[in-house]
Amino acid sequence: MDKLMNAYVTKHPPLTLSNAHLTQLPAEVSRPQYDRNALTPGIVHIGLGNFHRGHQAWYLHRLMQDGLALDWAIIGAGVRQYDAAMRDKLLAQDCLTTLIELDPSGSSAEVVGSMIDYLPIEEGNAALIAQMTKPEIRIVATTVTEGGYFIDPATKGFDGAHPDILHDVENPATPKTAFGAIVAALRVRRDEGRGPFTCMCCDNLLGNGDIMRQTVVSLARLTDPALADWINTECTFPNSMVDCIVPATGPNELALVQGFGIDDQAPVTHENFRQWVIEDAFCAGRPDWDCSGATFTDDVHSYEAMKIRILNGGHQVIAVPGEILSVETIAGCMEHDLIGPFFTKVASTEIAPHVEAVPNMAPETYVELIQSRFSNPKIIDTTRRVAFDGSSRQPGFIVPSIRDGLRAGTPIDGLVLVQAMWARMCAGTREDGSQIEANDPFWAKLQTTALAAKSDPKVWIDMRQIYGDLAENDQFSALFTASLKTIWDRGVAATLQDYLDR
Repeated sequence: MDKLMNAYVTKHPPLTLSNAHLTQLPAEVSRPQYDRNALTPGIVHIGLGNFHRGHQAWYLHRLMQDGLALDWAIIGAGVRQYDAAMRDKLLAQDCLTTLIELDPSGSSAEVVGSMIDYLPIEEGNAALIAQMTKPEIRIVATTVTEGGYFIDPATKGFDGAHPDILHDVENPATPKTAFGAIVAALRVRRDEGRGPFTCMCCDNLLGNGDIMRQTVVSLARLTDPALADWINTECTFPNSMVDCIVPATGPNELALVQGFGIDDQAPVTHENFRQWVIEDAFCAGRPDWDCSGATFTDDVHSYEAMKIRILNGGHQVIAVPGEILSVETIAGCMEHDLIGPFFTKVASTEIAPHVEAVPNMAPETYVELIQSRFSNPKIIDTTRRVAFDGSSRQPGFIVPSIRDGLRAGTPIDGLVLVQAMWARMCAGTREDGSQIEANDPFWAKLQTTALAAKSDPKVWIDMRQIYGDLAENDQFSALFTASLKTIWDRGVAATLQDYLDR
């Protein structure tokens, strides 16, 4: 397939992606077979990053290819100014996206057309609120990153003191946050008898629907307790698990899509694997996503736990040492003589024992699946991207496994070593002397603490927003102190080798 595409491009300049050019694309490129002009909206999705366009939008597109769900098209939205650049790119190409599957045996391209508009990015979010008040909008979905749900790091409850939340409380008609806009729209729908919609979180959070319910209902309660009760009773917040490795788009990806004969300013590359497991709780109806491969179940939690602990946790296990040792990609980490074996040992002996099996998948088999997916050389997923926002990902993906190990009396040495390496990474330099640029919303605080921990390791684990009361556990504290001291004295490679030799 790759050779065919290269031959095509030598004879034909890339076509600008648009509705008008769909029929002129190379025959090998799949494209919408449905009439996009006949689509009507049913979903507003807030957070139009690569993951949404390579995952949820694809599942809907596949239904549309079969003549289904034509009244469920996606209206894109964002609430941050940086979303405006993506909006401009997508509107310029009729909200089409080229998805490029990167399989070790070859690549293929598919143009997805399930999104039909992208709302303006504006202060006060008037256009977003107005769109969500329309009765045809029956689902409002979000991908706003794990740290975007205003969770108090200490209590795990709602952070009502966050400045953005305080703004929304003072200005409920002109909110700053996505959740303030959702509350404003639901107020109109309640008052005008238009009924509720489903709020669907698509971020990597355990119990993500429950967390979204907490955020939306808690924010509403600060201004209108009766509205909060109505939302809590009438709206639904299904839990879900989403899975597909989708790297960031850069020059390589832009060149790759050109190789398929397409000029797409916002292509998405992805692995040859997708999974979407959803609780069937939709108050205003839903597309038949199960017909395009999604799984509806009452036991989302087990799927979530397996994926978050082993895949998302595994990403942190390898990205942190990879960043310190200047290994640029996740596939490169898996090829590394120490980091790849480190993942296998930690995932198999310290994470998987605390993960329940799901239908047709034992934890040990899932570790092997993730090992293969991480090793895909065609997925140019950077360690920097994966290591981003450790202040959310470490407590969300790694710390729960440490707690399980402490309770069960099983090994935690490797997981604690990950924490020590994260502290070393946050000191801001790699072992080759190069600088690690800020890579966390709380980078300044983390860097100050990491440098202090070089001489006093306990200051790192005293960050209660990350570790809670773990610093008071003698086993955890002693392991962390010894690991961090060894890292600073002998380096990450030697410390990893010591662990692997045990």
